[in-house]
Amino acid sequence: MNRFEKGVRDCMVPTAELLARTTEPLHRAILLNWWRHVHLEGSGQFDKIVAPDMMVDEPVYRVTWGANPTVIKGKEGVLGFYNSVSEAVLWHSDDRIAVADWGVVDELTFHQIARGADLRALGYDVPEADRLYHASSRQVFLWPYDERARLAGEHLYEDPTSLQVEEVDPSEAITPEQVRRIHLEG
Repeated sequence: MNRFEKGVRDCMVPTAELLARTTEPLHRAILLNWWRHVHLEGSGQFDKIVAPDMMVDEPVYRVTWGANPTVIKGKEGVLGFYNSVSEAVLWHSDDRIAVADWGVVDELTFHQIARGADLRALGYDVPEADRLYHASSRQVFLWPYDERARLAGEHLYEDPTSLQVEEVDPSEAITPEQVRRIHLEG
């Protein structure tokens, strides 16, 4: 197992540890929604993410990655966002996660493996459009939930001063299909 596969496989360990210590029923329900959301997203099951038991009717996403911050409103917009990143390899590590009545906050290192052209489209400065890169940065994910433990949105804030980009040999990279299989196991 290479470092990228290990990263994807281990990304929910901090959530499992927090869930094991959490006794408040609403907090447990929020964490279980978060857990299910990450695995549904990673396995490409986007329609299940926006189901009425998982998400409020009018979610709001605030995404500040690279040079193009955006606000996404409504379930159709959310589905469009997920479909736009469906072939990306994404995971997180180094979590500092907490849960409260209002939702989840997680300061983490966000990782992606992508072609240079895709990273450039986000506003990242990479040398070659046709090469493969591993980009990582510290981010804060703030996910508000309602009183029924349904996701009300995602607020994703990147620290651009922490951005690191390294070229990756394609033989070392993990594929979107491998990521989907890992999340289906989760």
